[in-house]
Amino acid sequence: MSTPLDRRHFLRQTGLTAAGFALSRPWLNAATRSISPSDKLNIAAIGFGGVGGSNVRNSSDENIVALCDLDLRRCAGTINQFPKAETFTDFRVMLDKRKDIDAVIIATPDHSHAYIAMECMRRGNHVYVQKPIAHNVFEARTLTEAARTHKVVTQMGNQGHSGEGIRQICEWLEAGLIGQVREAHAWTNRPIWPQSSDTPRPTGQATPPEGMDWDLWCGPAPLRPYHPTYHPGKWRAWCDFGTGSLGDMGCHIIDPLFLALKLRYPRASRGMSPPVSRISATRARSSTSASRVPRSCATVSPPAATCRRSSSPGGMAA
Repeated sequence: MSTPLDRRHFLRQTGLTAAGFALSRPWLNAATRSISPSDKLNIAAIGFGGVGGSNVRNSSDENIVALCDLDLRRCAGTINQFPKAETFTDFRVMLDKRKDIDAVIIATPDHSHAYIAMECMRRGNHVYVQKPIAHNVFEARTLTEAARTHKVVTQMGNQGHSGEGIRQICEWLEAGLIGQVREAHAWTNRPIWPQSSDTPRPTGQATPPEGMDWDLWCGPAPLRPYHPTYHPGKWRAWCDFGTGSLGDMGCHIIDPLFLALKLRYPRASRGMSPPVSRISATRARSSTSASRVPRSCATVSPPAATCRRSSSPGGMAA
């Protein structure tokens, strides 16, 4: 006689967690999916004051069992929506205490994506990490190896990639409706909020929000004195914590070209920057250290070869 196999057990055995299904389809909300209560997965979230809160709400047909954020005052709406979820301010405490977690949503500042995801994967938790997957290429490659080692399912959150418009463009190209693409341009209005400001790096120190562990927020980044210039929501402008315009918007405006044109490694590249102004690279104007200038604040114009189909071996870099 066969033994009943529920969905959660099946997913744990096969590694096919809903972290890569429910979370990747923002247009499928809880009202459109029907899952037996006994089959629901236990989902935790680390960082849910912004986009992470939206990810949590889009996963509300699963069991939201734990919510962690260093600044819980900004998360009141989501906390009220999931009153049964236990709240934490330290993700390490949450992971140690909640052994029932199946998958974790990670939507913290860029600099903390990798080490939080690593801690989750070491415990066997599947992870959904908001873009960019990491703060640098080394971290991304390290996470890739860790996912293989720990046999967990991972996914990077990229709302732009999931949009219907991108799939439509791919279909048009495959059908030959556009013709041969010889050159492509990707453009963004960044740097604007929160990548740019007329305010130079702060020299003073302010008091963090009540209950917020600023040292833990900085994590692996250099410990900077707390200042509202960084938090809430303005950390993208600083290389210590963010990845600037390129890390924030590149996945939305460059990724479609790689997907639709089936591009691989670039054969050549070049970068250009307009003069520093109030619109472009305001950090460069006020920074005292060239190494702290967000390189993504420059306007980058790739040569046509970068935008053509490539016959070079290999796939896209992490």
